[in-house]
Amino acid sequence: MKKKIINGKLYNTETATLVGEWCNNYPTNDFNYCDESLYRKRTGEYFLYGEGGPLSKYRESCGNNSWGSGEEITPLSAQEVMQWAEEHLSVNKYIEEFGEVAE
Repeated sequence: MKKKIINGKLYNTETATLVGEWCNNYPTNDFNYCDESLYRKRTGEYFLYGEGGPLSKYRESCGNNSWGSGEEITPLSAQEVMQWAEEHLSVNKYIEEFGEVAE
C-alpha cells in the first residue's frame, strides 16, 4: 500500500481501484526497470503509482551525484489519463473503463 498527500488530497493505492498496469519487462534488479499502475479514486480522479530503477524516470537521488531506485504517486489530468490508457491498456480494458470510442 502506498499513500501520499498532494495539494491537500490523499492518494491511496489501497482504497483506490486498480485500472491497469504496465511494466517494461526488465528484471526488477535492472537499472532500467519501470513499473506503473493506474488507479481511480472514489471521487473519479486518476493517479499513477510508479516505481523503477536508477536509470528510470522514478529514480531518486542518493547524493554525491548518484541515483537509486525510487517510487512516486502522480495525479493525472484527464488528458494524461487518456494518453496513458491508449498506450498501455488493451482495447477491451480501455473500453471497459472509458466506454466505446468512434471508429
